[in-house]
Amino acid sequence: MFALVYASVLRLMSATVDFILWKGTLVRTSVRSISFIVMFGLSAAMFIPNRHALASGQAGRSSTSAPETDAESAANLLPGSTQLINPEALVNILQSPKAAKPLILNIGPHLLYMQAHIPGSEYIGPSSDSQGMESLLRRVKPLPRNTFIVLYCGCCPWNHCPNVRPAYYQLHKAGFTKVKVLYIADNFGADWVYKGYPTVKGQ
Repeated sequence: MFALVYASVLRLMSATVDFILWKGTLVRTSVRSISFIVMFGLSAAMFIPNRHALASGQAGRSSTSAPETDAESAANLLPGSTQLINPEALVNILQSPKAAKPLILNIGPHLLYMQAHIPGSEYIGPSSDSQGMESLLRRVKPLPRNTFIVLYCGCCPWNHCPNVRPAYYQLHKAGFTKVKVLYIADNFGADWVYKGYPTVKGQ
């Protein structure tokens, strides 16, 4: 692009000089004209490549999505990920006389909690709504950031649960480093109650 513009400028300058010499007059206005042409041509030669580079850079940025944050990536909670704890592992911790007991928070519907819940768990409320999320953050606010916390819901199949991911994301974002989510593949009844794990009913 620069070479094409520069060549065009040279041809225009040559034609202008030939015209002036043919007239036999080299006046000051002609010098000004030549200077203007030179400056305009060089400016255009520099501006066009820069404009092209800028446009290319903007296109590159727009085609690249913003990188996912660590908290957002962790909150995907894919089955088998380290952020999850399976029911059997949690039962072993609860029944071990030496294991440190986690703070277990139920972030599901109140009706399900009343029907059956894990012994010692506290009802918080669905974290998919603002009231439940406020209750969760208020409950953990005074706690040390290394507190062992287990979140669970069990309202529906794992991939459709609206509560576990936002709850985990907010605690992770708040700086809690030992948060686990109970992996309930189908629902709390099928994956906990009917398997004979410790359960409190009707309270």
